[in-house]
Amino acid sequence: MRSVNEVLPPAAPVPAELMRGLADAVVESGALALKMFREGVRTWTKENDSPVSEADLAVDARLAERLRPLAPEAGWLSEETADAPDRLGRSRLWVVDPIDGTRSFIAGLPDWTIVAALVERGSPIAAAIFAPVTEELFLATIGGGATKNNARITVQTRNSLDGARIAGSRSIVERLARQHKVEKLPRIHSLALRLVRVASGEADAALAAAHAHDWDIAAADLVLREAGGLLTEFDGGVPQYNRPEALHGALAAAGLALHPALLRALAESLNKPDKMRGYAHETAKGAPPRE
Repeated sequence: MRSVNEVLPPAAPVPAELMRGLADAVVESGALALKMFREGVRTWTKENDSPVSEADLAVDARLAERLRPLAPEAGWLSEETADAPDRLGRSRLWVVDPIDGTRSFIAGLPDWTIVAALVERGSPIAAAIFAPVTEELFLATIGGGATKNNARITVQTRNSLDGARIAGSRSIVERLARQHKVEKLPRIHSLALRLVRVASGEADAALAAAHAHDWDIAAADLVLREAGGLLTEFDGGVPQYNRPEALHGALAAAGLALHPALLRALAESLNKPDKMRGYAHETAKGAPPRE
């Protein structure tokens, strides 16, 4: 975990052709997933009790086929591919969630996404998130801004929690609501989509309980940052990617003006900062999955 000032810039700008290839890859993979979504797929449960479907594996294979040639030197980290330790020695890494929100996909709900990011030296430098059902494509490159369907997006500029629209874990939002007049938004199953709703100004803040993985948040982290927002753990540390354990503590996302107030309110709602830090970083086996 790093402070905001320790996020490293890329060695060079992201080439336009790489970004076009990334966008094409997630849209093409999204079309494949949408076809399977409409036709129905076989599903089962993995060893960690999380669901998976034929679509997750098919999209994973398609993304690998399309993305690996764009940056052949990059390692690979995907929810649906066995982790290879050699990624840790690579300066670049593709971080992929073939279907973020598999439970929503299986249930026939619309809020699932195809997610991919290129990480360099622990920070995302290129990102794409595609929601096939609603046809929303979010893109970002470091230093290049963020877009939704080719239109520039920015976060809301509010600096007070009173009246803020918050998407996230019900238990955490309910704690905030005891002290602030916040509006809880309907649940968004894809964590990546939940976070970029802040980037597009459709939510003022988003929260997630501990145990999000790199593939859940790396792309959304960059989209949010390039839209003028910030994603941190509850103690203010910025997520770092491509570590041996690709897990993160509880997360808070908001515009730069609102983010300090959000962290203060979270500390207050969990009674005191030391308790908050424990909550944010608890990663014991058997703990509830992130929301």
